[in-house]
Amino acid sequence: MSEVGKRNPACAIDRIGLKTSGVVRYNFGAAALYEEAIRRGEARLTAQGALVAETGQHTGRSPKDKFVVRDGATEPHVWWDNNKAISPAQFDTLLADFLAHAADKDLFVQDLVGGADEDLKLPTRVIAEFAWHSLFIRNLLIRPRAAELETFVPEMTIIDLPSFRADPARHGSRTETMIAVDLTRRIVLIGGTSYAGEMKKSVFTMLNYLLPEKGVMPMHCSANEGPAGDAAIFFGLSGTGKTTLSADPSRTLVGDDEHGWGPHGIFNFEGGCYAKTIRLSAEAEPEIFATTQRFGTVLENVVLDADGVPDFNDGRLTENTRCAYPLDFIPNASKTGRASHPKNIIMLTADAFGVMPPIARLTPAQAMYHFLSGYTAKVAGTEKGVTEPEATFSTCFGAPFMPRHPSQYGNLLRELIARHGADCWLVNTGWTGGAYGTGKRMPIKATRALLAAALDGSLKMAKFRTDTNFGFEVPEAVPGVDSAILDPRSTWADKAAYDRQAARLVGMFAVNFEKFESHVDAVVLGAAPRMQEAAE
Repeated sequence: MSEVGKRNPACAIDRIGLKTSGVVRYNFGAAALYEEAIRRGEARLTAQGALVAETGQHTGRSPKDKFVVRDGATEPHVWWDNNKAISPAQFDTLLADFLAHAADKDLFVQDLVGGADEDLKLPTRVIAEFAWHSLFIRNLLIRPRAAELETFVPEMTIIDLPSFRADPARHGSRTETMIAVDLTRRIVLIGGTSYAGEMKKSVFTMLNYLLPEKGVMPMHCSANEGPAGDAAIFFGLSGTGKTTLSADPSRTLVGDDEHGWGPHGIFNFEGGCYAKTIRLSAEAEPEIFATTQRFGTVLENVVLDADGVPDFNDGRLTENTRCAYPLDFIPNASKTGRASHPKNIIMLTADAFGVMPPIARLTPAQAMYHFLSGYTAKVAGTEKGVTEPEATFSTCFGAPFMPRHPSQYGNLLRELIARHGADCWLVNTGWTGGAYGTGKRMPIKATRALLAAALDGSLKMAKFRTDTNFGFEVPEAVPGVDSAILDPRSTWADKAAYDRQAARLVGMFAVNFEKFESHVDAVVLGAAPRMQEAAE
């Protein structure tokens, strides 16, 4: 086995018996990985120096192809209603076939860390078939210092082989694509997909399993911190604004997607950001746009014009175009990846039905209800077959990455909110004045103004009304914000149509929450939306 760029002679890639007659490149930096990716035809340069790659058939995650090993250790702890199981024997067969498939391949190895808290970090070795995947994960996870690499011992291993094809009969897979997670041995095998995001979410899944046992809350959220040390976290599903709203030039960015909340405060799981770029503009999101114009950033499925300039309005390959860059590409990013206990918790939803207010204050019980619900909505045109707004409920704002039952995460969050006295807010970045197709998108300036008032504490001084449908409190007036949008019903020309739409959404919440009713107390059940007779 030839070893190029190996930093740690005492710790080869044989923790799981992986050997190859090819060249193994250890911990290569961006320049060397650029050269390899371009030489191999995996990627090409943009006019500004970023690296752009296409992922082929898979332009997003494949949650239906993700499996967890069901063994004696995981049996009582994993939420099997949400996680597809394979047997230890099936995983062992898959692992053996992965090792055989890699036996003559050139490989790229990165020794990285998940988790910025020294007491809770997860040393992770990522073995990739593609050079651009190696750069992607180097951007996304935390890079140890050179001295730390000399004694690096992985506690988790990811093998990422896009050219591998699973056999459903042999491996227990659904298709030729498979993401197999052994939580006990801390091994993840990714085959049959070139979508790089599978690697980062595998680390998130592992931390979501390991940390609750230590009393630490893993969260699918972005986070930032104000000048006075006032941290805020932003929960939200894809497209609701986690990355955009946390990239605030007046606040320090802690991270854009995955964090833990432990005894010392919050900490980033990652060392980089993975931002959507569809319709990205320098005017609306200057910090993120700037990262796409420099060396080191990886662009995924972004179309280039004849001059090699990215066209972020072109979604012919996918609406899920992305850029992956180190956190320090954002000028006001945290150097430590850590912050204090959050003073504000923001839950983001993009309500395409147009019935939720732009901001509402939640009680701790309401916060747990909406956290377990994880509501947002898809709009027409974003997915095949979606012709009108469609409710999406992803518990804990990240169901595909949650190995344990949602009630464990919900109860842990509720305890932390109570212990540290955090204020909770629900923010709708979706539609106002009507549903998608009739109304308009919530003005980003209004959202930012409402968030600023929530984060600086002034919003708590406002006069609030109780929402008829959802029971949470909504401010009646906020400086710099058109008061009309604070009352969604008043923005609809047809008030009866609003009432019907609101009743429909309340009913969807109720049906979705039935599966959690036996896992929460009466106080949380009492926080559920209840349709009442609307005012004239």
